[in-house]
Amino acid sequence: MIADTQVPDLDVSHWFNTSVPLDLPKLRGRVVFIHAFQMLCPACVSHGLPQTQRVQRLFRDTDLQVIGLHTVFEHHAAMGPDALKAFIHEYRLTFPIGVDTASQDSPIPSTMQRYGMRGTPTTIIIGRDGTLRHHRFGIEDDLLVGAWLADALAEPLPETTAPNLEGCTSDGCAIPVTTAHSMETGTP
Repeated sequence: MIADTQVPDLDVSHWFNTSVPLDLPKLRGRVVFIHAFQMLCPACVSHGLPQTQRVQRLFRDTDLQVIGLHTVFEHHAAMGPDALKAFIHEYRLTFPIGVDTASQDSPIPSTMQRYGMRGTPTTIIIGRDGTLRHHRFGIEDDLLVGAWLADALAEPLPETTAPNLEGCTSDGCAIPVTTAHSMETGTP
């Protein structure tokens, strides 16, 4: 994928560590950090997942959304949802983790194909405006990841077009005078 392009949504068959499914269009305005991994990937287990857990902890007071993406392209039978559930528990992973939807015609799962991932671990950073800021296969240095995330978080919120509502400005919406009067007097 090329930087500064709108990213496709995730195609996830099952979520862990979240009560609601996450989707990228609803996260617009927030920076998103995605760590694509497999349970049987040595670099993911020794470096990528611990790094993602640190990112979750260190940036918890920001509007960064951390997402793990379990994207299985080999050893499919050994890395099903039950095994992943046990893995998440044993490694005490706290960030939301989605299971990349299996492809019907390829061993490469759907989201992995959409993003043109070359393998795991893969790091993806999406800016507030929904565009790709970083996409790389392999181990990433903690200091670089922190710097990229700090830069992305420092970006201003994207401009949105608000509906033209009576009494509303860019500073907020005032209670209409008739409603405010009825609230004071208790009359409709």
